[in-house]
Amino acid sequence: MNEVLISVDELRARLGDPRLRIADVRFDLADPAKGEAGYRSAHLPGAIYAHLDRDLSDHDRAGLGRHPLPASATFARWLSRIGYAPEQSWVVYDDGNGSFAARLWWMLRTIGHRDVRVLDGGFTAWVAANAPLTDAVPACMSTSVELVFDETAIAGFDEVEALRSDPSQRLVDARATPRFRGEVEPLDPVAGHVPGAINRPFADNLGADGRFKSPAALRAEWSQLLGDVAPTRVVHMCGSGVTACHNLLAMEHAGLAGSRLFPPSWSGWVSDRSRAVATGET
Repeated sequence: MNEVLISVDELRARLGDPRLRIADVRFDLADPAKGEAGYRSAHLPGAIYAHLDRDLSDHDRAGLGRHPLPASATFARWLSRIGYAPEQSWVVYDDGNGSFAARLWWMLRTIGHRDVRVLDGGFTAWVAANAPLTDAVPACMSTSVELVFDETAIAGFDEVEALRSDPSQRLVDARATPRFRGEVEPLDPVAGHVPGAINRPFADNLGADGRFKSPAALRAEWSQLLGDVAPTRVVHMCGSGVTACHNLLAMEHAGLAGSRLFPPSWSGWVSDRSRAVATGET
């Protein structure tokens, strides 16, 4: 299954499919309880809730950024609790732009689960279409889950340090341009970016309607940005390894498959103050 997005109409037609598994990944960095409260008030029928801090991160892992990627065994325990099975067809959504949903999309893909898509337009588009909602929290029967993240999909500190000066590779930062330039920094202790990185704000992947641009439009934009660098030579980062997944998803949607993630991202990079920092455009 190669599709990475699903429309409201497509998903609504599939409600009731016994293979379908829906996850609500709504989250607010400024108010970490807001997303779960919204879920308990109203969510898509059958949806479980995935909390960015509690379920999709492991804050006991020091030095790996504000949303440390959990170890494979930790992620497996969460999937076991919510009844994961390899034959399930997953759809994930958040409040609209897909930035949090993309994190779970990437994590599932990186354990080898290909049948997972992000709801284009998210909860906002679902509500606008008068699609059904519920406040019923589904019961989950636990399963036995064994998995490992594909380490070839993940870049570490040493590799990012090496690729900074390698013209055959690109390190792409998904943060907003003022943060990339170091003009503002609302979340991390140091402003700026990894020297050698280029900037592609994840919001640029969306049209005015809040949905992803067409594959053709995204392919043209990303090809212009990357030049002759192959998708497999691209590593994505952001502030904490979350919105970078949005850029990775956008490239996949554009048919530019094979890029990778640097999960610690900027917050992990600056946890060691000896690492190089740049400001401005380059």
